[in-house]
Amino acid sequence: MERRLESPFLALRLGIGLTAALAGLDKFFNLLANWGSYVSPLIARLLPFSTPTFMGLVGVIELAVGVTILIGSTRLGAYVASAWLVLVAVNLVIAGFYDVAVRDLVMSIAAFTLARMAEVSAPAYALNSITASAPQRVGA
Repeated sequence: MERRLESPFLALRLGIGLTAALAGLDKFFNLLANWGSYVSPLIARLLPFSTPTFMGLVGVIELAVGVTILIGSTRLGAYVASAWLVLVAVNLVIAGFYDVAVRDLVMSIAAFTLARMAEVSAPAYALNSITASAPQRVGA
């Protein structure tokens, strides 16, 4: 990855990873928001279980995605986050929360950008680590 892109990559990784992890964790405490109130009544009727149970499941998924972005496979986690945020935005549009839906679509674009940056940079990092550990020939 070009050196000038390392700081934006780190900022996106931390921002998206921590946001997903903290939002997921908060699904169990509702300190930041009453998350269940954002579930569209239509979606709530289609669920095979209660809204609080659904929010717990959402919390586990978001926490896993955040941790994956931060310390696992950034590329995979960011692609999942991007798709997840589109689904969240669709639910929010159905529920009439257009302002929050727009924010989540922008976050989806940021997560997609992070995934693409991770995808493009992965071979460069792998190559750098291989060449850094390879024995150097003297006099070559």
